[in-house]
Amino acid sequence: MNLKQISIAIYATYLTNKYGFKLKKVKTSEEKKALRIEYSQTLLSKLNINVEVLNKEKLPKNGNYLLISNHRSIIDPLIVELALKDSFIHGFWVSKKELFNSFFFGTFTKNADAILLDRESANMTSFFKDTKEIVTKGNSIFIFPEGTRNKTDNPVSTFKEGAKLIALKNRINILPVFIKTNANHILKEAIEKRTKNLKIEIEIGDIIDYKNKLPLEELYKKQFNI
Repeated sequence: MNLKQISIAIYATYLTNKYGFKLKKVKTSEEKKALRIEYSQTLLSKLNINVEVLNKEKLPKNGNYLLISNHRSIIDPLIVELALKDSFIHGFWVSKKELFNSFFFGTFTKNADAILLDRESANMTSFFKDTKEIVTKGNSIFIFPEGTRNKTDNPVSTFKEGAKLIALKNRINILPVFIKTNANHILKEAIEKRTKNLKIEIEIGDIIDYKNKLPLEELYKKQFNI
């Protein structure tokens, strides 16, 4: 790593933990949403990355949804947050145990409204109990149905079955979004070359009825012509 890359890494760590502690001090979903958006804007601005939302008119202003997105970069949650900034939709991110225990993300994840998903657990009862409580209080659930970052050349990898189950158990419709730009490539360019005016496109899809019996991956790919 060169000096610029090291400085960006230090800044990102500082900013993430700073907002993690800020989030710990607020209680309402409105306050947490505002801080998550502020954090996303601040960090992406430092990286000279702009987010352009396609089909913005399809974005609901409010309601409870299972938001699903493809996942190729560690900045994907920030991109989704900015796509929703003009909506009242606030979601709890489904987050793996490693993020809760991470030095870089731990404080932020624990305080930013996230649901712990322990993939090693044989019993998912507590997880689904948590999702039910969150939805009952008027919030949405945000998830990357691929389960982990997609490191292939394909825009979408195989979906896990759990995402559809969350929608079914909570009787909430599905809000699909698609990060069209390979955000991982853009992030590398931002860090390694410090390129100005980088752009990432994210597309809003049509709401999917949770009772739709077709596989979620098939519905998602059809929507975005993948």
